[in-house]
Amino acid sequence: MSRSYNMSVNVSEFDLSRVDKIQDAANDEWSFLDWFTAKDQKTNKVIELSASEDGNLCGGETEEEFSHRLARAIFKANGKPCKVQVSCIFLEDLPCDNYTFDENDADLMKE
Repeated sequence: MSRSYNMSVNVSEFDLSRVDKIQDAANDEWSFLDWFTAKDQKTNKVIELSASEDGNLCGGETEEEFSHRLARAIFKANGKPCKVQVSCIFLEDLPCDNYTFDENDADLMKE
C-alpha cells in the first residue's frame, strides 16, 4: 500500500565540492525537483541545501526508515556524515476545512 507524503530535506555542514553528488543521491531516494541554496552573507558560499516534494512511500516503509535511507545516501555522497534534517508530512490525514460558495453567497461581493 502506498501512502502520500510531502518530504523535505535540509542539508548543511557538507563538502562544497560534492553539492551535485548530494543532490543526485537524494534525488535517487525521492523525486526532489527543485533545490534551493542558502549562502553565507560574508563569503557567499553555499551553506545549506534544501528541497521538498510530494510523493509516496511504498512497501510498508515507515517515515523513520525513509529518513534513515535518505540520510545514508547523502552521507555516502558527501563522503562523510553531515547535518541532514528530514521532515515527513503525511498528506492523507491532515486537518482539512472545506468551503463551498455559490450564488446564494452573493453578499460576499459587497465586502
